[in-house]
Amino acid sequence: MNLDIAELKILTTVAINAAIKAGDFIQSSKKVDIGIAYKNTGSSLASKLVTKIDLKSQDIILEGILPTCEDYHLGLLTEECIDDGSRFIKDYFWCIDPLDGTLPFINSYEGYAISIALVSTEGVPFIGVVYDPVAKNLYHAIKGIAAFYNHKPWKIASGDNVCKNFEIVASGGAVMNACWVLEKSNACFYKLPKEEEGGGCLWDYAATACIFNEVGGWVSDIYGQPLDFNNKDSIFMNHNGVVYATSRELARQFMKPSS
Repeated sequence: MNLDIAELKILTTVAINAAIKAGDFIQSSKKVDIGIAYKNTGSSLASKLVTKIDLKSQDIILEGILPTCEDYHLGLLTEECIDDGSRFIKDYFWCIDPLDGTLPFINSYEGYAISIALVSTEGVPFIGVVYDPVAKNLYHAIKGIAAFYNHKPWKIASGDNVCKNFEIVASGGAVMNACWVLEKSNACFYKLPKEEEGGGCLWDYAATACIFNEVGGWVSDIYGQPLDFNNKDSIFMNHNGVVYATSRELARQFMKPSS
């Protein structure tokens, strides 16, 4: 089943409403109530942290999203639930990070966000929704239609595509790091390949990849190949790394030749 434009727009609205509702809850939460715990996933502290707020945010999102799974025959992959394999048997699946950037959230600084994508079984993102509850900024895109920033059509501002003087910003989670790249005229975010599990997961990149593709940016693995968002072997992205940039020319300065 191929979703048409009208259906994609309906599903985008559902995702936007769920993301904003979850974001408003996150911002209303009191730090003393967050209930920090640790998961046995990934190799970094950021990948292991989980709080009661992550779980409640996921519940809020699923309340809005789950009816569409039945109505549109969609699968589901979300960070705080076990992968049920529905993404391999449905034509599309929701790919959800209910609170990306748990570490900055715990430490009370900006850099966390809600990320919701709709991905085809071939691993291509068709919808990308990101909500930054700190700044109350909404980023979203629909494949083949457009990207939007706070509901206004969005294209990247032109830059000279050469790194000269630069500033390193590494305070956010993968989702907001990517969005901050788009807010700069000449910027890049990347993760090098590594052997141990990590480098972010499918839900850390699916929504922003859709936004980058529609806004006119560049997104790929470290070798210049499209990112696969329905990898059967792993939910982690450490195998080939990721590159997000405001232009292909800039991305080439960080990419490696394929072996």
